[in-house]
Amino acid sequence: MAELDRWLLETGDDLGVEPDAVDVELLLDLARDVAHGVARPAVPLTSYLLGYAVARAGGDHAALRRLAGHVGERARSWREEEQ
Repeated sequence: MAELDRWLLETGDDLGVEPDAVDVELLLDLARDVAHGVARPAVPLTSYLLGYAVARAGGDHAALRRLAGHVGERARSWREEEQ
């Protein structure tokens, strides 16, 4: 994880994103749920949509948690809804 942490810190700094804005565990859990519930290619696209929605909602950690929770629930139930 050291390389991942370094990447996130340096890239976040380049993009002007505070380190506290990145909840690694939450985002990796969401990526897993989307990959397994929808499709692997949906992960980066969903991540983009989530980032955009969080920014529109004020960009704080509370918005990230709320919106990621909503998207995670959708991803976990996606296959069931499609059957």
